[in-house]
Amino acid sequence: MGDVTSASTGELVLGRYRPLSPIGSGGSGSVWLARDERSGRELALKIVAREGKAGSRAEREAEAASRLRHRGCLRPLDFGYDEQHVYIAYEHVPGKTLRQALRDGTIDDRLAIEICAQVLEALEHAHSQGIIHRDVKPANILLASETKVDVKLVDFGLAQFAEAETLTELGDIPGTLAYISPERLAGGDSSAATDIWSVGVALWEALVGWHPFWAGSMLETARRIETGAPSLAAMRPDLPRPLLAAVESALAQDPKNRPSAGDLARVLRRSLAHGEERRRKPRQPLVGKLRRPDPARVAHALANAVFVAWGTSLFPFYPAHTQIPLALLAGFVSLGRPLGGSAFAYLLLFLPLGNYSLGLALAFALAATCWLAFNRREPLTVQLPLLGPIAATLGALFLLPLVLLPIRSGARRALAAFGAFSLALITAGMSGGRFPLTGAAAPLGLGVEGSTSITGVSGALMRALLDRPALLGPGILLATGAALLPLARRKGRWGAVAFGATLIVGALLPFPSVAVAPVIAGAWLTALALVLMPAPVSSARPIVATPAKTRLLETRRIAV
Repeated sequence: MGDVTSASTGELVLGRYRPLSPIGSGGSGSVWLARDERSGRELALKIVAREGKAGSRAEREAEAASRLRHRGCLRPLDFGYDEQHVYIAYEHVPGKTLRQALRDGTIDDRLAIEICAQVLEALEHAHSQGIIHRDVKPANILLASETKVDVKLVDFGLAQFAEAETLTELGDIPGTLAYISPERLAGGDSSAATDIWSVGVALWEALVGWHPFWAGSMLETARRIETGAPSLAAMRPDLPRPLLAAVESALAQDPKNRPSAGDLARVLRRSLAHGEERRRKPRQPLVGKLRRPDPARVAHALANAVFVAWGTSLFPFYPAHTQIPLALLAGFVSLGRPLGGSAFAYLLLFLPLGNYSLGLALAFALAATCWLAFNRREPLTVQLPLLGPIAATLGALFLLPLVLLPIRSGARRALAAFGAFSLALITAGMSGGRFPLTGAAAPLGLGVEGSTSITGVSGALMRALLDRPALLGPGILLATGAALLPLARRKGRWGAVAFGATLIVGALLPFPSVAVAPVIAGAWLTALALVLMPAPVSSARPIVATPAKTRLLETRRIAV
């Protein structure tokens, strides 16, 4: 805290820099927005305690960064120290780190690839100067707040020069554990391949939505690093094969099998160019896709076709014997344009709802439009909420969290689960059937039949839920379960068992009127599926404890 206290007084640093406000802080010190009183310009001032390893690493950072002449490497403007602190003045680049952007959910596939390509180009320059970063991670990748992507690689405090000391001389394993390569974890020397591994981990994390190795404990994380990353192709089969191969090569256990920074950057660039070419030719790939269909796309098209066939048969509006042609049309459109196919399926439901209640149809159209826009970058999942009424008919509502697992964002999974559950309730009310889970007779129309007001329909549906806690409670439980299911999956078989037991207890204990059989069956089938499906990480191979690992696990606290 000494550096913060000193900066907070507003006194001049190095005779010219006045700290104004904190920008961020970490284990190595703090960064302040400061003003250069000589030039009047604002800059970022890094303040590190001089004592211990932090001070020597700050000097190393300034020396390494001053050697670099690449737009992707943040260069220091000034360097100095006093009795207590080391100071490095950098150009101030407004923005946020990749770690913050990942937490905010603002990184899509294309942006993740572009960011990592720029990081690799900066590393190519650093490696050509004999500098290895050794601490590449999302927290050290700065994204400038501009319209275009502008990446700065920061914090060379752990950089190793070609003529610098080895790991044995340093006496520890530098860097953040979750991004350390297996050869470094085993006590080997750093090389350019060490940085390639770290970029591969960051890209895998950005594309999948969770970290491939982090397990909550350092020992388990180390085990998983030694075992190797889960197959990205299994997690994201929709990604292009060259991109999948590139990430796999970056995460090769043997550093000799990893590409150079420049080669990997060029592969990522080609994958972006391939995506641009596909967008410029929107109708040509359809025939090829029909010959060699992507399994995820086929499943999406089938789901849309099944829903259209079921929905158009349930609600009277369309002429007789048109349900199957409409379903085939929806599936065909979905194969070529997944987002358009889902929009078409929603539209086919909108018309029968308008015949029943204009207010309900308008409310549905508003919700569907927002949902399609919110999930436009994951078009293969936007139709999943439509499966709620079908799941209710089959007594399989408690399988919704498992069905919604392909949705990458926890918030979107929760919204999809509650939306699917709500559609099931609305369908029960419109058809005069029974509510799912409780078996209670649904009031015909739910108070919305013939209504023309969106607010009136919304109020009536909300009252229908609030008046029936035995329905609202399980709906919230399903939404929560959908959001947390990947966490249970990462915990292995015991996480799956805990997830299934929690669903059963959370649904049946507070709400005795809820049907027991579908809850128990759905919960345990979900748990069984989590156990049988390929684990996102594996810790089957035992870890061999080296002296360097032992010192690391006993003395260091690492945060992803």
